[in-house]
Amino acid sequence: MLKFKFIPCCAMLVGLPLLAPAQGISSFALPAPHSEPKGIAAGPDGALWFTELYSNKIGRIAIDGTITEFPIPTASAYPNMIAAGADGSLWFTELLGNNIGRIAPNGSIAEYQIPTSPAYAFGITKGPDGAVWFTEMFGNGVGRIDPAGNISEFPAITQSAGCAAIVTGPDGALWFTEKFVGRIGRIDTDGNVTEFALSDFGSSPSSIALGPDHGLWFTEWADNKIGRMDTSGNVIEYPLPSPASYPSGITVGPDGRLWFTEGPLSGKIGAISISGQISEYAVPGSGGFPAVPAWMTAGPDGAIWFTQDIGSIARILPSQASLAAAQSSQNATQPSLNTDENVSGRTVPADLHRDRVVSAGGRTGDR
Repeated sequence: MLKFKFIPCCAMLVGLPLLAPAQGISSFALPAPHSEPKGIAAGPDGALWFTELYSNKIGRIAIDGTITEFPIPTASAYPNMIAAGADGSLWFTELLGNNIGRIAPNGSIAEYQIPTSPAYAFGITKGPDGAVWFTEMFGNGVGRIDPAGNISEFPAITQSAGCAAIVTGPDGALWFTEKFVGRIGRIDTDGNVTEFALSDFGSSPSSIALGPDHGLWFTEWADNKIGRMDTSGNVIEYPLPSPASYPSGITVGPDGRLWFTEGPLSGKIGAISISGQISEYAVPGSGGFPAVPAWMTAGPDGAIWFTQDIGSIARILPSQASLAAAQSSQNATQPSLNTDENVSGRTVPADLHRDRVVSAGGRTGDR
């Protein structure tokens, strides 16, 4: 049954001062200093949309830095990742709300309950079939939600895989990281799943993006590497110049490089060319706190926009960025083609999957 929940028109419009730029990077502080923004995506309206994990809001930032916030109907939902859908709305995951949310450009929010609980919905992306696909970290699988709100779920092959980020690949399938078991998964739109093991079970692959070379590029959080996988499962890994970088988010930039974030011990963002050349850029901290870049996306203004756990949204123009360290021209030290098992993957037919479909029904909230 469709349930409605309305919230008052209480979006907050904030014109905040721009923090001091450093090395081609500009930063915009959020109203709540401990909001911990996470996912970020370019919207159909020319703005950037992002989640606020602790503030329980969806934020919108125009390219001039004007910020608008929209509260989520479900309390303590912990919104995580966000992506633009084919319907002109932004779709987002709720870690603890156990919902998939949708926010229209006018700020109206609808939420759709995931059948599995707790699913801990994590990553989300627009699929090639007009639906939105998402991962379930605790539900151990991948979900699909159509524009009407109907949800189907498909399990991963490996137990306790920790399905995290997800992206549409060059082959019309969805590719996702399995953070807890060191694997990359592939699911086609019929629900058939294949998994490819990386060289290290504990590499903790986090984010994933489709590169301009039609490769799947991903961050290896624990192993301090950037990886590239082709659609046959062959992997090349590139070690990062800075130790203990803990790379997280990754996206394609307007310059054809893959841009990625590095953790608090590094305080940098990086970029890697498709030939493996790596550059790093220092990110300034704020309020006495070190920079903690989280997730990123390419904006409509030719900049890379990224969230920071310290409570800000930042942008860097690739053409104006100054290097934080000497550019590394090293190619992969271990251009590791996977073993036979990794190349062929492990496959399970769709008819062995659980495929639970629920009728459209969500809790909605209008701005």
